[in-house]
This record gives sequence, structure tokens and C-alpha cells, in this order.
Amino acid sequence: MERPNAPRSQTHGWPTLCTRKSPRAFSLVEVLAAIAIIGVITFLAIPNLLRIKEDGEKNLAISRAETLNMAMASFLQAGGQANATADWNSAGDNASRYAKLTGYVAFAPASLSSYLPSGYSVTLPTALTPLTKVPLTGPSGSISY
Repeated sequence: MERPNAPRSQTHGWPTLCTRKSPRAFSLVEVLAAIAIIGVITFLAIPNLLRIKEDGEKNLAISRAETLNMAMASFLQAGGQANATADWNSAGDNASRYAKLTGYVAFAPASLSSYLPSGYSVTLPTALTPLTKVPLTGPSGSISY
């Protein structure tokens, strides 16, 4: 039998044993545990992200150096050996030599320093013949490619 003043549950008409509502928020301990887990994951991920960024910059610098090598070969083939060599020798520094190659490099910026990632540099050879790879240096020294 049922008591007349007993609270009824929504199912089957039985009286409820617990009149307290279920909690609707996280406790302080649960929030601190979640923050600690996120902190540990971040601590483990940051070195990998930095390594990936460095590897990407190194690969970009190598790719750009290879592009300069191909541009020098195209410059030599387009102008002929005698004319291209004379034109190349008239350029006194890296900036003037790079200016001669910009027509053979797609989307080339105006300066060589903005073409390579920061911390990387190339030295264009003083003579076009024989063709040699441009030396690439980075934050950790010379890079062979």
C-alpha cells in the first residue's frame, strides 16, 4: 500500500527514495584533473611541434637552394655559355646575381634574403662554369643536399 503523502516518481507510481536532484556541474577536483591532463599533453607535444617547424624550414631552404641551382642552369642555357658567363661575371655581388635569376624562378621575391627562411643563407658562385650547387648554410652550419 502507498502512503498518501509520499512523493511519487515519474515511473510506475512508486515513491522515490532520493529527493535530491543530480548535480549539474563539475566539481573542483574534476576541473583540476582535466587541466592537469591538458597540461601534460601540451608538455609532451611542444617539443615535437618545434622539431616539425625546424624540419619544415630546413626542407624549404633546401628546396629553394635547388630552385636557384635550376635557375642558374636555365640562365646559362637561355643565354648561351659565352653571353651568360659574361653577364654573370659583370654582377658583383649576391643581390645582382639573384636579380639575374629572378626571371627563371617562379614567384621570386625582390631580394634573396626574403626568398630563404630566416636563419638560412646561400652564396651564389662567382663563376657560372662549371655549374656547381649553391652552398647552403643554416642555424646549425653548412647543409649538404
